[in-house]
Amino acid sequence: MAEPDRPLFIFDLDDVLYSFDWRARMAALSELTGLAFEELRARWWHSEGERAAEAGRFADADEYLAAFSAALGVPVTEVDWVRIRGAAMTPLPGSLAAVRRAKDRGRITLLTNNGPLTLKHLHRLAPELPPLFGPHLLTSSHYGARKPDPAVFERVLAAYATPAPRAFFADDYPPNVAAARGLGITAHLFTEPAALTQAIEDFAAGLTGPAG
Repeated sequence: MAEPDRPLFIFDLDDVLYSFDWRARMAALSELTGLAFEELRARWWHSEGERAAEAGRFADADEYLAAFSAALGVPVTEVDWVRIRGAAMTPLPGSLAAVRRAKDRGRITLLTNNGPLTLKHLHRLAPELPPLFGPHLLTSSHYGARKPDPAVFERVLAAYATPAPRAFFADDYPPNVAAARGLGITAHLFTEPAALTQAIEDFAAGLTGPAG
């Protein structure tokens, strides 16, 4: 991963590269499990469930799915989990075009708050991304910390041997953007693809040379 002379562009996934209809996902899970939205949230979407998974608590996809099913009290197959997650995602062509611009100007990587089951199936959930990112489709669980914990950004920078001033980060959640900026990363709050493209161009134009 180490190419410190080339800038690093770090992208969030949900509502940056793909729109994510979490209400549709919850509705589909409710239909599958018989649990109401509020019950799903209470049983899994909290610091001991999904947020823990995003921070690397579960070693792999199997361990994650077992914990997910146990918490819900209903067995959920990997096929159904992936199908429901993927059905809530729609690619944003303008954002993918912005990623291509970034790839022309440096290296690109994904940093999304997600667990090991998402990591295992990103190529299915977001099929437009593998041709762009190659092996650099990574989740926060891979780094053992979740945004906005500064540790996750520090670990990404270390993995790519990149100093913070030569890194660019795009996310739609203000606390994540603030955390990256606090480390000296150029961070862009995503609102729409055209602004993302311009921010990438501005960052690339502002770099004066290889890291020293």
